[in-house]
Amino acid sequence: MGNLEDAVAVVTGAGRGMGRAIAEELGSAGARVVVNYSRSKEPAEEVVENLSGNGAGRAVAIGADVSKADEAQKLIEETLERFGRIDVLVNNAGITIDRTMRKLTTDEWDRVVQVDLNSCYYTVKAALPRFMEQESGSVVNISSFVGQAGNFGQTNYSAAKAGIIGFTKSAAQELARYNVTVNAICPGFIETDMFAVVPEEVKDRIRKRIPLGRIGEPGDVARAVRFLVEDGDYITGQTINVNGGIYMQ
Repeated sequence: MGNLEDAVAVVTGAGRGMGRAIAEELGSAGARVVVNYSRSKEPAEEVVENLSGNGAGRAVAIGADVSKADEAQKLIEETLERFGRIDVLVNNAGITIDRTMRKLTTDEWDRVVQVDLNSCYYTVKAALPRFMEQESGSVVNISSFVGQAGNFGQTNYSAAKAGIIGFTKSAAQELARYNVTVNAICPGFIETDMFAVVPEEVKDRIRKRIPLGRIGEPGDVARAVRFLVEDGDYITGQTINVNGGIYMQ
């Protein structure tokens, strides 16, 4: 894609953590950004305010629960109504409900799969007609190293994140004919609200497992997204690991 100036980027779950960092990174590169949120309205509007320094109307917050097909469709439709096109779609929305399988309920399984995996299908499906018409686009799906390595107490999360990788590879094959790239990023442990609740002694043990010796920052992931979008014209169907070396393929 090259220069992101005036490109339109949709980032799901962009009110906090990695999504916020991704939205701000793409906005700083000149993109017009749709900051999607489900419940975090005030944080999302704060991101929009921060991005408004790049010019009025450069960013907008749109509420939509992308785990629901109709709301994901609404998100894409509102983006097109506002900006007339969509160039970048970053599927970042995700949750965790950690339980051993013995304690995990069917509802808890379904909820994580809906938010973390099915939302990717819903948004890409909704954006596909415009991507085909434009014959251009970049999709980046945020997976996790847990989808590659597994993790105790996270069967639902691991399955969803592994599913994203498979979805990415198949979607990349289908969309290549329209000059649309589809890639996945697998972060390791990242300093987000989700990680903040981990007890300090557990964090210390995690750091010792990471060859680079530190927990990642949201910006580490955001810069990888920007690279794929700006310089990844010949990269598709790939999984980029941003994990400090905790998992090596």
